[in-house]
Amino acid sequence: MKAQETPTSITLSLTWIAFLCAIFALAPFSALADDDGEFIAGPAYSNFKLTLQSGQRQEAFGPFYNSQTTSAEQQLAFPPFFCHTLTSDVGWDEWEFLYPIADYRRFGSEYRWQIIEFLSFSGGKSDLTNTARMFTLFPFYFQRRASDPSLNYTALVPIYGHMENRLFRDDIKFVLFPLYSETRKKDVVTDNYLYPIFARSRGEGLTGWEVWPLVGTEHKLPTTRTNYYADRTEIIGGYDKYFVLFPFFLKARAGIGTTNPATSMTVIPFYNRLKSPARDEISYGWPLGYNIIDDREQKFTERDLFWPFIVRARGSKTVTHYLPFYSHAVSDGLESDFYAWPIYKFNRIHSPPLDRTRTRIFFFVYSDTVEKNILNGDYKRRVDFWPFYTFHRDLDGSRRLQILAPLEPFFPNNRSVTREYSPLWSVWRAERNARTGDASQSLFWNLYRHEKAGGAKKFSLLFGLFQYQSTVEGGSWRIFYCHIGRKPAQPRPKS
Repeated sequence: MKAQETPTSITLSLTWIAFLCAIFALAPFSALADDDGEFIAGPAYSNFKLTLQSGQRQEAFGPFYNSQTTSAEQQLAFPPFFCHTLTSDVGWDEWEFLYPIADYRRFGSEYRWQIIEFLSFSGGKSDLTNTARMFTLFPFYFQRRASDPSLNYTALVPIYGHMENRLFRDDIKFVLFPLYSETRKKDVVTDNYLYPIFARSRGEGLTGWEVWPLVGTEHKLPTTRTNYYADRTEIIGGYDKYFVLFPFFLKARAGIGTTNPATSMTVIPFYNRLKSPARDEISYGWPLGYNIIDDREQKFTERDLFWPFIVRARGSKTVTHYLPFYSHAVSDGLESDFYAWPIYKFNRIHSPPLDRTRTRIFFFVYSDTVEKNILNGDYKRRVDFWPFYTFHRDLDGSRRLQILAPLEPFFPNNRSVTREYSPLWSVWRAERNARTGDASQSLFWNLYRHEKAGGAKKFSLLFGLFQYQSTVEGGSWRIFYCHIGRKPAQPRPKS
C-alpha cells in the first residue's frame, strides 16, 4: 500500500514546483533587463553587477545556484553541493563536492583529487624532467609511479612496503608492521622492532638504542655544515640522551662542541634542572610545582607556581599570569591579555609597519581583528559576532556585512565555506565599494535589493514585481514587469 502523503510533504512539493515555474515564467522577461544587462527577480532569478569588484553575478533558486565572472575568475556553484572555480590566468582550477568531503584541485600540470582525505589521486612534475602519479587509500595503501622508475614506491599497510615523504618522514620501509620498520628523517635512520618497543638509531655521528619505556640512550658527535648564504662553516652541536622508565627519569647533555653546552635532568614528579651558559632553570614538583628560570640570553627572569596557573616574569618580557582570572604579557612587539579567561582575550602584534590587534569574547562568540599599516594609516578589519553577523573592511575602505554567520567565525579565511555555505544563510548582505562609491543591499536572496552605482539607483521587491530606477535623466517605475511612467529629472538649483 502506498504511504499517504502528509500535508507538509505536499506543501514542500508545491513550493519547489512554484520555484521552477517562476524560473521558466520569468525567462521571457529577461528581455526586459536594464540597459546594463541587469535583471532582478530574486529569489527566483537575478543577474546583476558585482559591487566590490568588476564583474557579473547570477543567482537563482534562492541560495542554491550562483555563477559569477570577473576579469580574473569564473565560478559556478550549487551550494552546498558543488562549486567550480577557474582562475585561468594562473592556471588554477578547483572542483568541490559537498566540501570538505571531495575536491579536485589543479595548478598548472599538478593536480590532486581526494575524498575525505582517505582516498586521493595526485600527480604532476616532480622536477623539471620527471612526472609522477600518486594514489593513496589512507592508511592502508600508498603508491607512486614516476617516469623515473627509481622514484616508484608501493606500500600495503601493515604487510610490506616503502614510501617517501609521508607521515612526517623522508623515507619509510616496513615488513609486517609493527614487527619491523625503518624510517629516515634527514640523516637520522631509525630501525624499529615490535614498534615502539625496540629501536636502534644511526646517522652522521649518531648512535642510539632503546627498549621503550624501560631504558634508552642516544649519542651524537658534533658535526659541521656549510652555510652557503653566509659562506661559512657552522657547528652542529652534539648531544647525549638517556632515559629510564620514560618519562619519569630523563638525563641529557646538549650543545656539545658549541659555546652554549647544556645539561638537564628530570625526575617526575619531584625535580627538573637545566644549566647552560645562557639559561638556568630549576623546578621542584615539576611540572606543577615551583619553577625558577634565569635566561641570560633573552634577559629575563621568571617564577612559576603550579604552572601555568601562576607565572611572573620580568626583564625583556613582562608576564603576570593568574589563570583563569587575569593575565598580562608583553615581549618584543607581542602583547597578550585576558580577564576571566575565556570571557575576554586580547592579542597584539606590533612589527612596523604592521600593527595587528585581536579582541575576543568567549573564543569565537565575538572577535574583532584590525590590521593597520602605521606608515600610511591604511587598515583592514574583521568583526564576527557568532552566529549573528560577520563584517569586513578591506585596506581600500570597501566594506561587506553579512547576517547570519554560523560557520564563518570558526573559519575566517576559508574561501570554500564562503562560497558554498555562506549563501545558504546570508539573509542580509550589504556591500560598499570605497573606490567607486557603488553600494548594494540584499534581503532574502534579492527578494528585496537596492543598488547605487555612479549616479543611478535601483530598487527591486518581491521577485522584481515592483522596481524603481533613477538616473541623472530621471526615474521610472516598473510594476509586474511593465513600465508605468517616468519621472523627469529635477532641475539643478542655480548657484
